[in-house]
Amino acid sequence: MYNIFYKKYTRFFPARKERISFMKVILKQNVKGLGKEGQLIDVADGYARNFLLPKKMAVEADNTAMNEMRGKEEAQRRRVALEKQAAREAAEKVSKLTVRLYARAGAEGKLFGSVTSQDIADELKKSHGMDIEKRKIVLDDPIKTFGTYMAEVKFYPEISARLTVVVAEEKDAQH
Repeated sequence: MYNIFYKKYTRFFPARKERISFMKVILKQNVKGLGKEGQLIDVADGYARNFLLPKKMAVEADNTAMNEMRGKEEAQRRRVALEKQAAREAAEKVSKLTVRLYARAGAEGKLFGSVTSQDIADELKKSHGMDIEKRKIVLDDPIKTFGTYMAEVKFYPEISARLTVVVAEEKDAQH
């Protein structure tokens, strides 16, 4: 007869309660899905020892590596502060300048072609001695007629200056 209280013998397997240990590592290069270069992260011990460390993608975060990382971060902060200060000074200087360009035009005052940011950068270098890349000079609209225009010069993400550009007819040029 079948007893409803009879339990069939089964082996009891407790849920795996292994302790997964973590290790702090400093990434030496960008690792997809993990972090960027120079970042301090926690990863599984096996992942660090079997993958990241042998492939030289990371170093173990001991005292020496931590001090080195802090030193690099401090040097980066100082470098950025100096670049920002130089950009502010250059922006202040550029905002006071006026660039005069001379071009030929047709009967209605329309230029043959247009004045580009490259033309402005060349004139800044020639007349004022400032070497500014053309991609840092932003024109609101293409300059196709004579007149006075404003161009924005972007030195740093949050630092920019307005530059006055005067386009005159070439026969009036008094070089």
